[in-house]
Amino acid sequence: MPAPLNRVATTPELPSTADVVVIGGGIVGVFAAYYLTRRGLKVALVEKGLIGAEQSSRNWGWCRQQNRDARELPMSTKSLDLWERFATETGEDTGFRRCGLFYLSNSDDELSGWARWRDFARSVGVTTHMLSSAEATERGRATGASWKGGVFSPTDGIADPASAAPAVARAILKLGGTVHQSCAARGIDIEGGRLSGVVTEHGTIRTKIAILAGGAWASSFCRQLGIRFPQASVRSSILSVSPGASGLPDALHTSAVSVTRRGDGGYTLAISGGGRVDLTPQQFRYAPQFLPMFVRRWRSLALGGSEGFKSGHETLARWRLDAPTPMERMRILDPKVDQRTIQLTHSRALELLPALRNTNVSAVWAGYVDSTPDGVPGIGEITTVPGFILAAGFSGHGFGIGPGAGHLIADIATGDTPIVDPRPYHPERFERSAWGKVADF
Repeated sequence: MPAPLNRVATTPELPSTADVVVIGGGIVGVFAAYYLTRRGLKVALVEKGLIGAEQSSRNWGWCRQQNRDARELPMSTKSLDLWERFATETGEDTGFRRCGLFYLSNSDDELSGWARWRDFARSVGVTTHMLSSAEATERGRATGASWKGGVFSPTDGIADPASAAPAVARAILKLGGTVHQSCAARGIDIEGGRLSGVVTEHGTIRTKIAILAGGAWASSFCRQLGIRFPQASVRSSILSVSPGASGLPDALHTSAVSVTRRGDGGYTLAISGGGRVDLTPQQFRYAPQFLPMFVRRWRSLALGGSEGFKSGHETLARWRLDAPTPMERMRILDPKVDQRTIQLTHSRALELLPALRNTNVSAVWAGYVDSTPDGVPGIGEITTVPGFILAAGFSGHGFGIGPGAGHLIADIATGDTPIVDPRPYHPERFERSAWGKVADF
């Protein structure tokens, strides 16, 4: 029972030239292609599998400012506006709505942390409400429990992971861009010291600009170009249940389990931050840089198995441009579900929200959350390969900030004034130190 996903049409013929080629059809890649196409550029989007089939359809669907790291908050705020504008501009439905996000806790430490973030948020014009025990208990009455406190962020919201990336891809097609599924990018051509083309399994597209939005595959792709991009993937397992529960919040987080209403009226259930680290050659290579991250989050992570080796996305191998690559052998990352996590998540959800006992498990799935050492994405042009723009390592935050990231990428590619300050995101920061500041939230 894989993650639900809407399908989108594929452009039948690969163009010989393009102003920009976007590699990767996840939420960041499609939004980058969309904003570039809106500016009148000839854009080709190439995806080795299906649009949105990896982590972009396997996440919770949260679009939040609440508890964002200071470096990501400006992009989060811009993204919420862009989610809304996209529907108006295109008529396409991503399922986005500002339903507000609701947090409950009985931990004094957790509540203190949220209060500190509230104070910071006020300084940058973001509204979030700390809830008293009485307010949290009343708003969380569906749990049937008393709570010490909580948070409600009224301007945050959710979108539909099954619909969002395909909706943006359809908008690209309407604007005259091209979308190529089952078309893996194997590498790039370089002439005169700068990028001159993208080599795909179906031919080469001549271009001066390529954007790599390859998700969990980005580091191994960069390695082919002599670019060192530290990346580690965490295998996360979640599930959805059928419609049938009433009186529940649209989006609720607790330390035990989090629930999100889906477009069909069912709910996605997940444990925040939980996952397994599948050991791979890439994991070992970048382990020193990820040590601060693992030290902070070791309680929520566990060692995995051989799934990472089987998937091939974290290989250290070099591949040829005239032969099938690991991406063609694994079109869609669909790793093995951790059944223990699924059972724990479901049992916690039923205990937290008794109304969920009127539902049935409708799907279970796993996905790879691609992370950077500091938990902040790498976005920027690589100076050693002019014309090559990297956008990866979104660390589980990519879906919500996809529109803002896509807009920023388009700004970088066209030389326009950036929608947010790009400096905190530039991937070359990882060359300066392995001990950067790990994201607070």
